[in-house]
Amino acid sequence: MKRNSFVFLLPLLILAFTVPKLKPTVRGNYPSNYFQAPVSQAILLSGTFGELRPNHFHAGIDIKSAKGVTGDAVFSAADGFVSRIKVDKSGYGNSLYISHPNGYTTVYAHLDKFKTEIANFVKAQQYIQESFELDLNLTHDKFPVSQGDEIGKMGNTGSSNGAHLHFEVRETSTQNPINPLLFGFRVVDNIAPKMHTLKVYSLNEKREELDSKAITLLKAGDTYSVKGDTVLLDAGQTGFGLKVYDHFDRVSNWNGIFELSMYQDDSLVYDFSLESFSFDESRYINAHCDYEERVTRNSYYNRCYSLPGNNLSIYRHQSNNGVVQLVGAQASKITLVASDVAGNSSTLEFWAKRKPESTNLLQPVQNKNYNYILPYNEGNMIRTEGLYLHMPPGTLYEDLYLKYDVTPERSSGYYSAVHHLSNSRTPVHDFFDIGIRPTQSIPAELKPKVFVAYCEGSRVLNCGGRWEDGLLRTKVRGLGDYAIMVDVTPPVIKQVVFGQNMQNYKQFSFKISDNVATAPNVESLSFDAHVDGQWVLMEYDKKNGTITHRFDGLIPPGEHNFRLVVRDAVGNEAVFERKFFR
Repeated sequence: MKRNSFVFLLPLLILAFTVPKLKPTVRGNYPSNYFQAPVSQAILLSGTFGELRPNHFHAGIDIKSAKGVTGDAVFSAADGFVSRIKVDKSGYGNSLYISHPNGYTTVYAHLDKFKTEIANFVKAQQYIQESFELDLNLTHDKFPVSQGDEIGKMGNTGSSNGAHLHFEVRETSTQNPINPLLFGFRVVDNIAPKMHTLKVYSLNEKREELDSKAITLLKAGDTYSVKGDTVLLDAGQTGFGLKVYDHFDRVSNWNGIFELSMYQDDSLVYDFSLESFSFDESRYINAHCDYEERVTRNSYYNRCYSLPGNNLSIYRHQSNNGVVQLVGAQASKITLVASDVAGNSSTLEFWAKRKPESTNLLQPVQNKNYNYILPYNEGNMIRTEGLYLHMPPGTLYEDLYLKYDVTPERSSGYYSAVHHLSNSRTPVHDFFDIGIRPTQSIPAELKPKVFVAYCEGSRVLNCGGRWEDGLLRTKVRGLGDYAIMVDVTPPVIKQVVFGQNMQNYKQFSFKISDNVATAPNVESLSFDAHVDGQWVLMEYDKKNGTITHRFDGLIPPGEHNFRLVVRDAVGNEAVFERKFFR
């Protein structure tokens, strides 16, 4: 804050930029010498615990491959037993869960391969269940392991985007993940988090955003400031958000921080620590971060105040829900401190002062184009001639000023009007019910092929649907445009490696795809492959749309008939059938 008197300025600046005594980081009493590293090379991280990700907090650490390719050996971090094996076409891909006698479970995900005895057991179960995907819970005597035993190879399976090991430590009794870096794993880290942008939100008494602006930060070492040292605010009630990332030696990745604290005039008003959380609350990330920034700009801000419906447990201190209040023309010093597990920290300090012409702005949101107000803490229902909508309590993070519109749609494949429910920039926590009435007769042969479609812009997403009282009903987890659509197009099967003579090949593979994507709660493509009428295992890499059969001695030499059937979410089928020699 600029002043004209030099005599008066110096003591104030000394006072103003004295870093407050920080509240010590609360870290649980975790064993620091119990677990060994799950890899033999130095631990280099491409992802940290609690990192902000789309719709979830990252539940572990991502350990880089030594050479950037799959195949690094993965080891059990301690004595225990394999308590769970999961094979998933997306998500964690091939993963192992090892339970330990000290009350913790370690998780090893995106594995390329399991060790031989586990791999043989998994394959036998896949043939018994005739399913590529498995989720097996095991007793302590099936696969006991000792610390340092090799349990598999690092891979890129599931929703991974590169060779790495996703490693977790969970409390066995609750399955809540805990920050693995609190268990003493050696990670070289001499770099403080780097702050990028401050965001300022003008709020009313309901913590509703009335206006916002982003402010670029100035850096001097690990200390940050704003141009002119003062932020002029439009309202007496203000929230702040910070874009900040952690960094490590020897890697270039932008990772998530461990802790963020905010002080007003040296008093702690807000603090979160990513020590642990539950999977049930992970989606509250959409209230923690600035959701609109995330979906429109892929930009992650930690919100330093809480929305009314945010029930995250990571907040250790929130005075007035983190909202900064200013009185009259009096300036306040605001300090934000971002820290990592190693104790490195960076600090942002500035003055906050209300503009002379500003008001309290305590009124409800005004001049919004809406026709429904849906309170976040109540159940909400809308019934019109063409729409049924029901949101149970807990669906929203704050009151929703919903603009609902209907427009006719006569394009091919549409059998209802398009129902415009606000837009996709508003986060939704839980699934809610939606039902749409068709506006034209649907032929009987097409009724099994219709679905509730999310159809904002050019994107079409199959959200499922069942008929009830003349409405096509389903559960959705987002706002935007919805209509009834039909899909009569079968999936596409393309040969990648397959021919009449397969004698010198180790595998055959196909690409499978469909014209309509599916929502997360709707089964996408399914498939069955048979050789001479017997089911055969096809490994599915969903991110690449590839299914592969690896010859393993189960198909003897000679001529064989191969049949592959691929189905989409509404039952359209594609069939590939050929003979081959082995």
